[in-house]
Amino acid sequence: MTFPLRLDPDRLFPADGETAAVAQRLFAQVEHLPIVSPHGHTNPAWFALDAPFEDATSLFLWPDHYVLRMLYSQGIGFEALGVPHRGAEAKAERRAAWRLFAQNYHLFRGTPSRLWLDHAFAAVFGIGVRLGADTADLYYDMIGEALAKPEFRPRALFKRFNIEVLATTEGANDPLPHHRRIAAEWDGRVISTFRPDAVVNPELAGFAHEVAELGRLTGENTATWNGYLGALRARRGHFRKAGRATASDHGHPTPFTADLAPNECQGLLDRALKGSITAAEAELFRGQMLTEMALMSCEDSMVMQIHPGSHRNHNPGLFAAYGPDRGADIPMRVNYVDALKPLLDKVGNRTDLTIILFTLDESNYARELAPLAGHYPCLTLGPPWWFHDSPEGMLRFRRNCTETAGFYNTAGFNDDTRAFLSIPARHDVARRMDCAYLAELVLTRRLEEDEAAEVAVALAYGLPKKAYRL
Repeated sequence: MTFPLRLDPDRLFPADGETAAVAQRLFAQVEHLPIVSPHGHTNPAWFALDAPFEDATSLFLWPDHYVLRMLYSQGIGFEALGVPHRGAEAKAERRAAWRLFAQNYHLFRGTPSRLWLDHAFAAVFGIGVRLGADTADLYYDMIGEALAKPEFRPRALFKRFNIEVLATTEGANDPLPHHRRIAAEWDGRVISTFRPDAVVNPELAGFAHEVAELGRLTGENTATWNGYLGALRARRGHFRKAGRATASDHGHPTPFTADLAPNECQGLLDRALKGSITAAEAELFRGQMLTEMALMSCEDSMVMQIHPGSHRNHNPGLFAAYGPDRGADIPMRVNYVDALKPLLDKVGNRTDLTIILFTLDESNYARELAPLAGHYPCLTLGPPWWFHDSPEGMLRFRRNCTETAGFYNTAGFNDDTRAFLSIPARHDVARRMDCAYLAELVLTRRLEEDEAAEVAVALAYGLPKKAYRL
């Protein structure tokens, strides 16, 4: 039995008619604004090579850790889904994997994944029936036929989605060949983001090798503290030039920062390169590097993003077999007030520095993050992230942060996605939820409607461009 798939034009708006009417009017001001996607993890090769996407399974199922974690939680193994083992090619029959996903699509009821996927199915591919066991083959065939057409290639979809700028994320040693090709061949604005985790986190596998490669690429002696910092400065310059980057990104376990003397830093670097550094010393090293990165941002004007609070690869067996980003990362509690103090003592009052803070620990919103961003000129709050990039998560963020930090100490919205076709859906959800929240303020006489309209436009478009210097 099939059921229709329809995107209700009033989805996510308040049930109350008067509030919904205000939300509708506000949304009309932002619905068709260009998409600014200043932070994410899409593959730049898509836009450099402009090759067709292959099929529904490789496009929607295998790369989406939100989808994989839900299916895995219900006992559906990755082997059955055709997810390739670490370092191996996918061997499973793709249609069979898609059928298994479709049979279990009910698991996503009430989740943001369902919103994003249905939006892509209906708005991008024009499918008018709901995904399920009896429509799995219809979906697979319709998506496959569409992907073979020129208008479904990455560059065409980029234009169709009305994307003004899209940032990808690459490691410090990446030569950025795809970004060079994009800049030389195409007018779509796809820029890189400098992600130095592999060369600043001594607890990651291959750290010493990555630091040596950093030295080889820059001609610096990265076994010395000054040479190591010089090499990082050089790579930041490479990203600004070859990747047109405006921001760095730091996925540290915690926001801990430090301000150590150079001789102490050299000692930590020595032990890190030898592999004899302790867990406490590794945290100290990472903390020092956040401060160093902030100082470099003062020099080169790159925006700094800090994404802490994830216990990465919590399931070691799954990580060993399938690698990272398979849905086994779990939020954990973090502290910002004490952790950021050394960094803020050094650069917190600077007006030429932008540090965008994210959190997976929502208990920090009202207690720490909003007061910090509502005081220090260098701090801006990033949008709800990862597990909280959802309708309810967005409302919790606005309700907890707005009274203390206001709207203009936030960075608007970014989608932070690996799933290219979910970008329009994610921005649509964010715009609707912001308009719903603003409508409440209008109806409770806390904002005039013309003010709410200005805020809606700022959140959807102006603030991301300002925060990321785009």
